[in-house]
Amino acid sequence: MCLWSGAQVFDEMPVRFYSRLMSMKELLESKHPTAWSEFEKGLIDENELAKKFFSDGRSFDLEGLKECMVRAYEYIDGVEDILCCLKKNNYEIHAFTNYPVWYQLIEDKLKLSKYLSWTFCSCRTGKRKPSPDFYLQAVDHLNVDPASCIFIDDRMVNIEAALSVGMVGLQFKNAEALRKDLCALGVELSPLVCEGEAHVQ
Repeated sequence: MCLWSGAQVFDEMPVRFYSRLMSMKELLESKHPTAWSEFEKGLIDENELAKKFFSDGRSFDLEGLKECMVRAYEYIDGVEDILCCLKKNNYEIHAFTNYPVWYQLIEDKLKLSKYLSWTFCSCRTGKRKPSPDFYLQAVDHLNVDPASCIFIDDRMVNIEAALSVGMVGLQFKNAEALRKDLCALGVELSPLVCEGEAHVQ
């Protein structure tokens, strides 16, 4: 069973407000300290987010941000092939991610549900990584031994939280490295052709 952090499936979006790009430094200095985490946990809706996203109360193009996000998200090279192999070899895969209700926009574009279930999104559970409660909630929901779960994430703080509850943790670097790490754990990743992929004669 794999618990997969969303950031390792698709590239991150650029942060766009008004008609220009903000640097991450600018954003961190200007944003409200808790608004985004509240949105991710489903405590506020997007209208409330728009009102308090920036500490100084400035307005911004919320719909433009959503459109920018949809345009930017794509599968990381090699990741869809891994998901396809896991699915076809009957491994159970769940998203385990800090995401607001906008995860549905990503689903609409990339159709991730072909490979995994959006089971553990923070907006649905009310919990966020790296809270150990989030991981324990997942184990309880799945009714499995934590050691049977492989947690994949690019951030060590999140992996350490998984290890603390007894899960196996893998740090994502790129698809090739992940494939090797999974194979080292005995995960079957035989080369398989995804549905809809062109066959080469």
